[in-house]
Amino acid sequence: MRAAVTLLLLLAAARAEHRGRAYVRDKVCQEFKTLGKDQFRTLTIIANSRKFSNATFEEINHLVHEIVSLAETCCAEGTDPSCYDAGSSALSAKSCSSRSPFPAHPGTAECCAHEGLERKLCLAALRHPPQPMPKYLQPSNEEICQAFKKDPKDFADRFLYEYASSYSQAPLPVLLGSTRTFLSMVSTCCISPAPTVCFLKEKLQRKNLSLLTLMSNRVCSRFIAYGKDKVTFSYLAMLAQKTPGASFEDLFPLAEDAAEVFSQCCDSVAEDCMQKKLSEHTTKICSVLSAQDQRLADCCQGKNIINNYFCISALQPAPSPRLPEASKPTNKQLCGEDGARHVKRYLFELGRRHTSIPDIFLGKLYDASEKVIRECCSAKDAPACLDSKRQQMDGELPPFLEKANQLCGEYNELNFLDFKKKLRESLMRTAPGASPEQLGLLVEQRAEFASACCPATSPPLYCTSKVSVALGDTCKGSSCLLV
Repeated sequence: MRAAVTLLLLLAAARAEHRGRAYVRDKVCQEFKTLGKDQFRTLTIIANSRKFSNATFEEINHLVHEIVSLAETCCAEGTDPSCYDAGSSALSAKSCSSRSPFPAHPGTAECCAHEGLERKLCLAALRHPPQPMPKYLQPSNEEICQAFKKDPKDFADRFLYEYASSYSQAPLPVLLGSTRTFLSMVSTCCISPAPTVCFLKEKLQRKNLSLLTLMSNRVCSRFIAYGKDKVTFSYLAMLAQKTPGASFEDLFPLAEDAAEVFSQCCDSVAEDCMQKKLSEHTTKICSVLSAQDQRLADCCQGKNIINNYFCISALQPAPSPRLPEASKPTNKQLCGEDGARHVKRYLFELGRRHTSIPDIFLGKLYDASEKVIRECCSAKDAPACLDSKRQQMDGELPPFLEKANQLCGEYNELNFLDFKKKLRESLMRTAPGASPEQLGLLVEQRAEFASACCPATSPPLYCTSKVSVALGDTCKGSSCLLV
């Protein structure tokens, strides 16, 4: 497994440090000989489907064929060392041609302006943004076996492509383990005399790995989009809304621990990093919070810790408690060494007072507050700058919180048809001049936004860009203030 992951990292992205042509050739050839052609090809499909998650199957197929052919031709005993360099140069030239059959990428033209090794490294570093939501839907057992029996190789290739592109942010070892056990299940059960019983048994056995793939793709997508500092806040907000009775002192260390787990494991080549570290983190959550929330305590009763983590993550926000107005940090606190921590504490207080507002909205406030601190704390008259922003905030923050709380509160409470009906009634009041067509379009846009971004599992990149649009002019740019 470690050798396989080394190969994937070589093929999927060029790291900042490179050691020259011979190093790359020797590593690829070593892995090709160690793994064999079939396993090398399998891993190349996964690596490039993960890297180019929005490419077509045909584009990935073309690229995989070229990479495998290059290794097969140039890694044979006695082959001239120049073979690999010449072949990889031809491959990069093909990538730069106007009729390239490989996955399209907007950065290709910039890479192709370079030459030689610099061009190759630039092309190798390209990758698509992840899919907003995993699109892979597992077919029925009958459909799986029908496709498998018709063409086992094509079935496996297409599954690897679809699964790896859907869960492209899951750590490589998790993704490799999940795809391997699935294909093993299919090859066993589709020739079994009792396939239904076989599938049921095998799916139960791989449930833990399936959940780990889903959860790690979700948390790593957020970590990659946010970075360690903001993901700490995001996690803090999530815990605060599930257990609003818990204190900041209880929850903040758990949020820091989660961010550390993701920073260690999302890009790790260690086989058991995510499972081991996430299990340890779940044990800490259960130890700290079980006594404070019965729903969470129930999640912690299971023997399978990964299942327990999934259960905790799936908990709906608790009802908002009645609490006094949150205290705002002082100017001195904001511009001090712990300014970021004071912002997190204040947003934590807002989050547990408005539990229907997902952290994607609070994250918008977090970004704006950081911008204000950067601008004001370096200004000549920091107090005057901050006071001016506070005054602005007093007018803009309440409507933002009210709109977000109402939209997602109604989405969580109502069925989708009733939600759209209520949304239409609300928009008719706020936009009385809208034509029926405009009104219908607004309803569809906001309903689509709510279905994607009100759940706690919302895709961060997609939803962050849509928040301001969905809520009108409220919280626009740096005028959305948290100080």
